[in-house]
Amino acid sequence: MDNATEHDDFALSRVPVARRYHWFSIAVQRFGMLSSLASFLIGATLGFGMSFGDAVLAITLGAVILEVLTIFTGIAGQREGLSTSVLARWTGFGRAGSSLIGLAISISAIGWFGIQNAVSARGLSGLLGGLPTWGWALLFGLAVTVIVVFGFGSMAWTAYVTVPAFLVLAGWSIIVELSRHDLGSLLTAEPAGPQLTLLQGTSIVAGGFIVGAVITPDMSRFNRSAGDVVKQTVVGISLGEYVIGLIGVLLALALRTNDVIAIVTSTSGFIGTLVVVAATLKINDWNLYASSLGIVNFVDQVFGRRVHRGLVTVVVGIAGTVLGAAGILDNFTDFLVLLGVVFPPIAGIMVADYFVTRTWRAELDAGRAHDALPPTSPTWVPAGLVVWAAAAAVGHFVTWGLPSINSVVVAVVLYLAANALGLVRGVGRSSTHPHSLPQTSATPSSAG
Repeated sequence: MDNATEHDDFALSRVPVARRYHWFSIAVQRFGMLSSLASFLIGATLGFGMSFGDAVLAITLGAVILEVLTIFTGIAGQREGLSTSVLARWTGFGRAGSSLIGLAISISAIGWFGIQNAVSARGLSGLLGGLPTWGWALLFGLAVTVIVVFGFGSMAWTAYVTVPAFLVLAGWSIIVELSRHDLGSLLTAEPAGPQLTLLQGTSIVAGGFIVGAVITPDMSRFNRSAGDVVKQTVVGISLGEYVIGLIGVLLALALRTNDVIAIVTSTSGFIGTLVVVAATLKINDWNLYASSLGIVNFVDQVFGRRVHRGLVTVVVGIAGTVLGAAGILDNFTDFLVLLGVVFPPIAGIMVADYFVTRTWRAELDAGRAHDALPPTSPTWVPAGLVVWAAAAAVGHFVTWGLPSINSVVVAVVLYLAANALGLVRGVGRSSTHPHSLPQTSATPSSAG
């Protein structure tokens, strides 16, 4: 097989059982997505605007939201062996709706890619010099792009290196800096920045990884059992949010700033910054991977053309790098809050359809028995799109409660109500990518 086809990672088909991994291998990657600069940055944001006690509560509530959504979407992905945007064709959105989801996820993932890339580039520029920030952003973005082009296997090896490295940094940072402060005083200290409410804090935590919860099937399709999905979710999210997030909170309270680069350089300096840069690879490779899968599905369904995931990865990687260098980081908090209400309804609708209404489960079950996709899918599911829009609007405009929870609950309730009224049905039928090339993958046969 040619090199391009070899690394397509089952972008538009099921992952065969023989090509799946041991749960620990995927759990390391899940933990890597959370034990990275993203959680550190979220923790610093909370510590700059909340007391330690309020920050712990916000992290707890946010983690619960994430774990519930992640487990259900993850089990659906594991059973079917399908990526999020492909699975969405038979879980409430149809062919056209799934293409919109793929596009939306891709845009968000590119945004996250840009945020992470910009932070790392600023750190490298400040400490190493030699190149302007945009130059370091370009080099760092290209490095991540190369890793993702080679698929799931190379991303797993990246996690084995970067996750332990970041944990060493985190331990060093908190020991060095907190040894200069009285821990009891930090636990009762007032935040240095503008006050964040509990709702805002919880939304920042949930919003910071809500796209990760929605795109869990992209990762869990490589799992071997539902139990493995639960284990990797509980371990990854709990440790990631509490260990790394709370370190960020304490350091922000100690240093009176939410500037992550300043925090890192003041505690562990040059080596610390390099390790953070390495750890950023682990979250950014999944941002880029999810974006490439979503775009492959979008082009396949909208334009009727099969584009290779590797080529898409290169294009998206360059786009994300440019966005990061252009300053998308400046809108970090607003970006997280927006994600906290726009994406949860997707997970709510997919979970409601897959586990409760089971509208197209018979088709999925029949296809799974032959390790293939159903031959057709609904073209449109108007009820799914209307519920998505309505639930996102509720999450954004209703000020009572937690926006992320509001939007998920509204999505589930409205979708089940629409089903009870007989409104959940497909409009039109579409053939399942008859133009696509045979699917293969770089995932080794001895996986796990």
